[in-house]
Amino acid sequence: MPKSARYLLVGSTEAYSGKSAAVLGIAHQLKEKGLDLAYGKPLGTCWGDSETTDVEEDVQFVGEVLHLPADRLQPTILALDEATIQKRIQGIDHIDYPQALKKYLQMRGPDLVLLEGPANLEEGSLFDLSLRQVAEGVNAKILLVARFHSLLIVGALISARRRLGDRLLGVLINDIPEERLEEVKTTVQPYLEKRGIPIFGLLPRSALLRSVSVNELVKQLKAEVLCRPDRLDLMVESLTIGAMNVNSALKYFRKGRNMAVVTGGDRADIQLAALETSTQCLILTGQMPPSPDILSRADDLEIPILSVDLDTLSTVEIVDRAFGQVRVNEPVKVEYICNSMAENFDTDRLMAELGLEPAVTA
Repeated sequence: MPKSARYLLVGSTEAYSGKSAAVLGIAHQLKEKGLDLAYGKPLGTCWGDSETTDVEEDVQFVGEVLHLPADRLQPTILALDEATIQKRIQGIDHIDYPQALKKYLQMRGPDLVLLEGPANLEEGSLFDLSLRQVAEGVNAKILLVARFHSLLIVGALISARRRLGDRLLGVLINDIPEERLEEVKTTVQPYLEKRGIPIFGLLPRSALLRSVSVNELVKQLKAEVLCRPDRLDLMVESLTIGAMNVNSALKYFRKGRNMAVVTGGDRADIQLAALETSTQCLILTGQMPPSPDILSRADDLEIPILSVDLDTLSTVEIVDRAFGQVRVNEPVKVEYICNSMAENFDTDRLMAELGLEPAVTA
């Protein structure tokens, strides 16, 4: 009879801490060691255009990247959205979600089931599916992913340890600025380890991981692509507004790297200046088409030009939000994540803590 699987639940202290990236990186390392893995996300937050499937979009993506067969992907039991929450607080929804979670325990065969948890320690509580409740429901250990903002992270992780108790296996600290890596390694890590909080990895901040594709900006802005629709895979790392005189703008643009430049459709001088610097796309507001010369130059330089039916402020807000909620569904990011986790995450320690052995290879 196939053995019962072990469960590892990857949670976080706040939304957009890098859980999906951590799951991908860990899974890649474990697969390299020959382990049979399954993956699931009990609480769904990211459905595609169709909800005809019970496997959430992120789950499908992770499954594809890791080449997991369909029987190694777990269904999402709850779509966490406004409509679902309304039903619960109005008393229409009486589903026993912890009981529904038990279907996750029926899986036999894999060495480890990796589960992606809620966005923070509280999310899902309304349905009895908070991070700790999910962990208790499937008898999982928790790996917590925490984004480094400042030394306040120490208090947050000590508090999380109190709340999660022995369910907490350890922590991965993510998005550490290069200039603070040594400090975190020599002061924060030893301090937390002494207090029973194992640190499995310290990941440096990455401009690439925080970047967003031009294609994603097209979707978010509902933009019209005026040229080079074949280059929407370019990655944007920063946003610049071209609203000043051209000399000031040029100085500003030269400091930028892999920019999206937002400017008026009538500002040919700014557009041309942007095209001659490190610009990945031009976003034109005001519903005015650029001149043929600008289109021709952008075409030669392979820089997409987008036109939006929005004012500058609204455009900037949408692009800013896109940077803050970046997902890891570009191949270049997946490759970076796998390499960074191989370098900065202690997979052997994780396996030892979970009681997993590498598969014997012939």
